[in-house]
Amino acid sequence: RNGATFVNIDMLENSKDKTRMLLVEDNGGGMDPDKMRQCMSLGYSAKSQVANTIGQYGNGFKTSTMRLGADVLVFSRSRGKEGKRPTQSIGMLSYTFLRSTGKEDIVVPMIDYEKNGLNWTRKLRSTFADWNTSLQTIITWSPYGTEAELLEQFSSIKEQGTRVIIYNLWEDDQGDLELDFDADVNDIQLRGGNRDEKNIEMAKRFPNSKHFLTYRHSLRSYASILYLRLSDAFQIFLRGKEIEHHNIVTDMMLKKEVTYRPVATNGLPKDSNMVADVTIGFVKDAKFHIDVQGFNVYHRNRLIKPFWRVWTAAGSGGRGVIGRSLWYVGITLILLAAGEVINLICRCT
Repeated sequence: RNGATFVNIDMLENSKDKTRMLLVEDNGGGMDPDKMRQCMSLGYSAKSQVANTIGQYGNGFKTSTMRLGADVLVFSRSRGKEGKRPTQSIGMLSYTFLRSTGKEDIVVPMIDYEKNGLNWTRKLRSTFADWNTSLQTIITWSPYGTEAELLEQFSSIKEQGTRVIIYNLWEDDQGDLELDFDADVNDIQLRGGNRDEKNIEMAKRFPNSKHFLTYRHSLRSYASILYLRLSDAFQIFLRGKEIEHHNIVTDMMLKKEVTYRPVATNGLPKDSNMVADVTIGFVKDAKFHIDVQGFNVYHRNRLIKPFWRVWTAAGSGGRGVIGRSLWYVGITLILLAAGEVINLICRCT
């Protein structure tokens, strides 16, 4: 989106303490100083008045990054638009800083630069003293000890783009990072309850069930089914290796395509605009009696419900049935009643 042709996800090392950090970067349109502050402000969203969309509440970036680590550093460069000069900004949202300094309010230090000719100069929003205070705070509490080291992070960004670095990653009760960078050099995985060694071994034997068995702990597996369709002009790289897009329809046999319109108890349509294109079938590995089932529900091309299990039966009924559903309505209307989906499965199988 926003002109990006790639997203890159990787692991970095903190030069100050040698700990591991998570990198996410793209070459999209970037953020100017105003958008940067909106992005890093709790509760702000430019989509708050837009119905049926993701991102209405303005907390997604903050909550997702802080779930992975205590601190996040954002670098963003934006082309000049409407006669404005190109800008680049650095912002830090740091739980470590707020806790260690006893701040009662959330303070998010940011600094901006503006391009004049071939050179980048400091862009002040108030006074130089305020700008320098923000710089010193970022230097003290970030992985980079000088302004030059901070600016070096823009070297991977060409004319536009954003680079997000999450550091002081959370640890589990055993003192290990929740993110596992060692199990697979081309993947980032989760430790703990989402990781099932039995499923990992089964995924090697049954390739058509691989994504169902691994998406809970493997970022590579999950990202491969994240989009219903992926443009040839857009690539996702994870630890130096491109992620191959996967359509779970290729894992199916005895497929059927159904246009589904939910109905009320009186037999009338609930909403004439509420419709889903559903592809349903048996996973090709079903003959091996693997407990695989569920719908991948997509809205506006993005996966919002992976392998949604709508059938919980004491016996083996429904086992091996998988589906892909593309909805054309608001998110609040997406989830079907379980009984209706069971009826749909019965009709199609």
